Amino acid sequence: MRYFRGMENDEGIRINKYFTQVGYCSRRAADKLIDAGAVEINGKVPEKGTKVMPGDVVTVRGEVVSPDAEKEHVYLAVHKPVGIVCTTDQRREKDNIVDFVNYPTRVFPVGRLDKMSEGLILMTDDGEIVNHILRERHGHEKEYIVTVNRPYDDAFLRSMSRGVHILDTTTRPCQVERLSPTVFKIILVQGLNRQIRRMCEALGHRVVRLKRVRIMQLELDVPPGKWRHLSEAEVKRLWGTDK
Repeated sequence: MRYFRGMENDEGIRINKYFTQVGYCSRRAADKLIDAGAVEINGKVPEKGTKVMPGDVVTVRGEVVSPDAEKEHVYLAVHKPVGIVCTTDQRREKDNIVDFVNYPTRVFPVGRLDKMSEGLILMTDDGEIVNHILRERHGHEKEYIVTVNRPYDDAFLRSMSRGVHILDTTTRPCQVERLSPTVFKIILVQGLNRQIRRMCEALGHRVVRLKRVRIMQLELDVPPGKWRHLSEAEVKRLWGTDK
């Protein structure tokens, strides 16, 4: 078994971080696999927080998961259409994004975009960049164009920008701009479940179309249902470095 980033000497590495560093999935997805009993270390089901040590054999449903020192990570910009679900669960969800993209090697989505929404979603096999992009304390921006079912007023825009009480919390202040009587642009720095839809519903409006057009510095530039590889420069910008 090859050593990998983060496994220093005999200290080992937490099992969920192991999955991100070998490019199998994100930490959140790894925790779900562990909870489901799908993961084994040396033939035994681990608990969350268990460390993988040099020489350990990690499997998911019997398939060995190991690092590949020669591997170059994959980074894709995907224009997800309405009807596709951002999940790697290919068994339970027939309209999953993994099968839709049909990339020849294993990739998984960075975050989520709900089934009835469309737009930019990143897919990769680099679990570390997933954690970097989704970590809320970094304040990474995501921009959306939203259409609601009826005209809104200035009070609606003010409330959206100042914060709306949903899911037992108040959303963070954000940028909102009027584009037409029923269309607005919104830039978020957090990612609560169905956040924009819930915010609009709390203010008496229903979202009829939601399109994500930007993640950090990366803008949507591919047709619906298509994808492209990110350039090296784009990946570096996502990491916040020009080196």
